[in-house]
Amino acid sequence: MRTLFLVQGEGRGHLTQALSLAQILQVAGHEVIGAIVGVTAERDVPSFFREAFAAPITPVFSPGLVYNTGTNALEPFKTTIRAIRDIRPFWRSLKQVKQIIDTQKPDVVVNFYEMLGGLTYALLRPSVPMVCIAHQYMVYHPNFQCPAGKWFYRQAFTINTQLTCFGARELLALSFDKQPDEPRRHLRIVPPLLRQEVIDMKPTMSDFLLAYVTQPGLKTELLKAHQQNPQVPMHAFHAGTQKPDEFIDETLTYHAINGKRFLEFMAQCKAVVTTAGFESVCEAAYLGKPALMIPQPNHYEQACNAIDGQRAGVGVAATDFDLSQLLAYLPHYDSPVSERFRAWHAQGYFLFLAALNRAILPKSKPSGGFLSTRVRQLLRS
Repeated sequence: MRTLFLVQGEGRGHLTQALSLAQILQVAGHEVIGAIVGVTAERDVPSFFREAFAAPITPVFSPGLVYNTGTNALEPFKTTIRAIRDIRPFWRSLKQVKQIIDTQKPDVVVNFYEMLGGLTYALLRPSVPMVCIAHQYMVYHPNFQCPAGKWFYRQAFTINTQLTCFGARELLALSFDKQPDEPRRHLRIVPPLLRQEVIDMKPTMSDFLLAYVTQPGLKTELLKAHQQNPQVPMHAFHAGTQKPDEFIDETLTYHAINGKRFLEFMAQCKAVVTTAGFESVCEAAYLGKPALMIPQPNHYEQACNAIDGQRAGVGVAATDFDLSQLLAYLPHYDSPVSERFRAWHAQGYFLFLAALNRAILPKSKPSGGFLSTRVRQLLRS
């Protein structure tokens, strides 16, 4: 089976999921022929992905999210304005994606929550079947809990999610734990995709907390939390740090973003402090490290992740960098959660291969029928 990936380049979660699936396919004897990665003028394909992904990578323009540099809040209005402003280059990107699919002729396209995929299939209708993979598709599941009183953000999140998956044969929703499938929505619940490097880790226990933040404004919040708890040792990987190690004081050290080193620190730490990105929380759960999950302001997806992660027992949801909340939670952390998480993750190899094999069967439902279903759902939203 020849597989082509479409990957959202925002953050690191979808990129690491693509690396994980590529490892599964390689073990199974299949071929990943390339990856189309959505980029912006400010955000290129990250070096960790270029170094680890064996097949050719094609960066293609795709509108990104806009954050307030002072408060770290996601700004939906500015994000929408940017997307409208970039409509012409975005249309060229859709045609470029269609041309790549037509030229390379994969057996299946796997889309990791990239809007380029959904809109290419909606408007240009490639003949190759597409399967979409993301935690965000849990929003279509009746058991998925969302923040109350955020109607506008829920609608924006739902619409954005629908734009990524028009034309898909199946939606594979990554979940912290096993949930029933939703056949009428072509939704199957699957385990998280974790890199082999995480699976091979041998966790130990030290006394320090590990923080991971990607937005520059979060550095202020991180420092404030440290000043309120100076007795707690903490290592922080931060996107604004250029040095491998930057010693702030006796109990706080900053580190430049480095995937390999971050995992090494995670395997040793007592707990993880992070924005509520799905991938980092799953890595922590696999290694038995509880997480303090802090959604970025106005980031509805992360707010959902934090609620869902707390429900699954992998950590505690918070609204800010309140280390006292995490320290109070640690004695109550249910360590068997990690064992159950590992057992659920182990089922992924067969579930992902089965889904991709179903997609390429001639009897699979054509993309036009599923597209019509999703359009009706969008109109009803």
